[in-house]
Amino acid sequence: MPGRVVVIGNAGLDLRLTVPRLPFPGETLIGSDSAWAPGGKGLNQAVVAARCGVPVCFCAPLGHDEGQADDIERRLKAAGIGELILPRLPHATDFSLLMVLPNGENSIVSTSACSLALKPVHVKRALRNLLSHDVVLLQGNLPLKTTTYILDISRRQGATSIFNPAPFWPGAEKLISRSSLVIANRVEAEQLGGAIHDAKAAIVTLGAEGCVLIEGGRRRSFPAQTVKAIDSTGCGDAFCGVVAAAFVQGLSMDAAIDAAQKAAALTATRPGAFEALPSDEELQAILAA
Repeated sequence: MPGRVVVIGNAGLDLRLTVPRLPFPGETLIGSDSAWAPGGKGLNQAVVAARCGVPVCFCAPLGHDEGQADDIERRLKAAGIGELILPRLPHATDFSLLMVLPNGENSIVSTSACSLALKPVHVKRALRNLLSHDVVLLQGNLPLKTTTYILDISRRQGATSIFNPAPFWPGAEKLISRSSLVIANRVEAEQLGGAIHDAKAAIVTLGAEGCVLIEGGRRRSFPAQTVKAIDSTGCGDAFCGVVAAAFVQGLSMDAAIDAAQKAAALTATRPGAFEALPSDEELQAILAA
């Protein structure tokens, strides 16, 4: 039986606005190029893993607002994800405001009532029959109690767990030692502090500067692909989704990082998050190279 990627995280809607700069306190700015799309770090990472051609199970809470929740579910069913577990909770579906600067960098503000209401009982089905060749991928959107439960079940079943602590919540640093691999950007790594060294392995992504792998007391740098970046919003999700899929395919850490760097760089050349994610053909070609 082939391994699979089990993504447990959030799903919502993204509103993207291009802005000349971030607003000052009390200031109103006019944005341009507005666009709505399905989003959420969990959703994006699950879609990327599925497009890599590996079996994927995605578990994420949706809200009671049928229009938005139904639209997200419809889009996920069309994404080729093998198993969807989408409990409906008595909250509004989460959404994010993405402010994109002219240089492609971004700032994101998200709601989280729905994802923070996800309890261990909601994720049990996703973790049922978890095997040692499965990879469990989760982000920082869930309650710490639920995240702890997922990581502990994954370790007990011998599965590989990847923890992407974004957004960072105080207390996440206590979960690092439970993870097989931590993937954090520069800001999140600083927030984790010395705890990042408690992980069996950790990747710190540095945007155009590539990434650093911390493993076995050693630090190794991997250069990024050189591209003209338009929007970096979905790059981290592309990176995480590809690493998870690469592990299921049996690739080494170095090969997984190389493929993830290429996928993230390709994502940066396009506007948006969900819309910018590489296609099935592009991702499978990257992994086959």
